[in-house]
Amino acid sequence: MTMHKTPGQPGSALTDPVRYPSGASAPVRTKRAFVLVLLTLFVPGSAQIVAGDRKLGRIALRVTITVWALALLTLSIALVNRSLLLSLATHPVGSLFIIVILVALALGWAFLFLNTFRIIRPGLLAPGMRPIIAVVLAVSTVIASGSLGYLAYVLNVSRNAIGSIFDAGPAIDPVDGRYNFLMMGGDAGDDRTGRRPDSLSVISVDAKTGESAIISVPRNLQNAQFSEGSPMRKIYPDGYNCGDECLINAVNTEVTNNYQDLYPGVPDPGAQATLEAVSGTLGITVQAYVLVDMDGFAKLIDAMGGIRIKAGGWVPISGPVTDEANGIHGMPDGWIPAGDQQLNGFQALWYGRSREFVDDYARIARQQCVQQAMLKQLDPATLLTKFEDIANAGTKVVDSNISSNQLGSFVDLALKSKNQPVKRLTIGPPDFDASFSTVPDFDLIHSKVQEVLASSNTPKARDAVVSYDGATAGAVMAAGPLAGSVPASQLPSPSADFTPVTTTPDGTPITIELLNGLKAQGDEQGIRDLVATNGQCAPL
Repeated sequence: MTMHKTPGQPGSALTDPVRYPSGASAPVRTKRAFVLVLLTLFVPGSAQIVAGDRKLGRIALRVTITVWALALLTLSIALVNRSLLLSLATHPVGSLFIIVILVALALGWAFLFLNTFRIIRPGLLAPGMRPIIAVVLAVSTVIASGSLGYLAYVLNVSRNAIGSIFDAGPAIDPVDGRYNFLMMGGDAGDDRTGRRPDSLSVISVDAKTGESAIISVPRNLQNAQFSEGSPMRKIYPDGYNCGDECLINAVNTEVTNNYQDLYPGVPDPGAQATLEAVSGTLGITVQAYVLVDMDGFAKLIDAMGGIRIKAGGWVPISGPVTDEANGIHGMPDGWIPAGDQQLNGFQALWYGRSREFVDDYARIARQQCVQQAMLKQLDPATLLTKFEDIANAGTKVVDSNISSNQLGSFVDLALKSKNQPVKRLTIGPPDFDASFSTVPDFDLIHSKVQEVLASSNTPKARDAVVSYDGATAGAVMAAGPLAGSVPASQLPSPSADFTPVTTTPDGTPITIELLNGLKAQGDEQGIRDLVATNGQCAPL
C-alpha cells in the first residue's frame, strides 16, 4: 500500500527546495543562492534559520535585532544629546568597548557568510554560476564585515591619537558661559628650550550656542599681566616688564628655563604660564591651551589635502636673514601669489609665518584666515578618506591640556560653530594702533574683549556685523590710537569681498620676476608697496 505524505508531516520537508535543494532545478538553485546571500547581508542569521543551522540562526538573529535596537537608540541620542554620544566615542574606556564590540560583530558576520557559502552548496550550482556566486558573496562580506572592521580601526586610531595629544586630567567648566582656549603656534628647534610661541590667539566659544570669537594677541606685546593666582604674578606683580626682552612670547621660555619649580606637577609649565599671561592681559579666564608646533604644522595641512584661500597680496617665502640689525632677508626662496590659492602644508606654514615687508598684524590676519580655512574645509569626507594621516600628523604636531574625557562635548561645540560667523579682535591693527602693544592700556583691552564676547549673545549686535578689508583697516588705523570707528563687536570673520592686488598701479602684472628684480635692486620699499595688502585673506 502506498502512503502519501501530507504537508506538515516530517517527510514533506524533503521536497523544500530552500532547505533541500538537491531535487530543485538549476534556476531555482541559482535563485536560492542569491537569496541566501542577500538574507545574510541584510538580516544576518535569517539564512541559517530558513536553510541551515536554526540554532545558529536564532542566536545570530537575536544579535541582529539587538544591534538594530542599539542603532535606533544611538540615532535617538544623536538627535537629542549629540554631546553624550561623542563623549562616549572619545572616552578612552567607552571607545575601547565600542572597538571590541565592532570587531566581534565583524568576525561574527564574516563567519555567517562562510556558513552561508556552505549551505548554498556551490557544487549543486551550474558551473558558470559558481564563480559569480563566490564573487557576490565575497563582495558582500567585504561590504558588511569590512565596514565594521574599518570603523573599529578608525576608532582605534582616534583613541590612540586622543591619548597622545590630550590630557587625562579633570574636565573644565565654562566661565561666564564660555570656553576659552589658547591656541599657540611656535617653533621647537634644537637651539631652543621649549617652544617659543610666535602666534597667540584665544578661541572663545559660547558653551550653549557654539558662537565663537578669535582674539589675537601680538607676540611682541609688552608688560603682559599675569592672572590672579598665577605663581608668576609674585615674580612680576606689575606685569611682565623687564625691558624689550620681556615680550609675551618669551614667557614660555623664561618659565621653562628658570621657574619650573613654581608649577609642580604641571606637564608644561611654560605653556601654563603663557596661558596665565594671556588670561590676565585679556581680563578673561582661559581654561585650556592647544600648542601647535609650526614645523610639524605643514604635515597636518598636507594630511588634510591642503587648504583653499583667497589671498589679497603676494606673500614671500623668506630666505635667510642677511641684516640682523634691520631684519632684512636675502632673496626670497619663493612667493605665494595673490588670488585664489590651494596651499600645501609648506605654503600654508609660510603664509601664516611670513612677516617680511609687512608688520606682525598682517601676519596675524593671515594666521586667523588659515585657522578658519582648516575648520571650514575639514569636512566628513576628508576625515573619512584621510583620517589616519590626519590623526598621525596630529600626534606629532599638537599638545594640549584639554581633558580627553571632555573632548566629545568640545567636538559637539565645534560642529555647532562650524557654519556660524566668527567675530575677530586683534590687540593691534586694525582694532588698535600699531604702537599699542608697546604701552598697552589693559582696562581698554578688557573693555573691548568683553564687548566682542557679549555681542555674540545679542541679536542686535549680530545683525550689526559688517565686513572689512585691508583698505578699511588702513583707514581705521589712521583714525587714531584705537579703531573706534569700527566697534570690536562688529568685526566678523574675514570677508571675501576684496579684490586681490595682482598688478602695479600702472597695470603691469605682478610676477615673481618683478618682485625678485626689485629685491635684487635693493628696492625694499617698492616691494612693500606692492605686497601691502597681503594681510587680506578669506577661506574659500
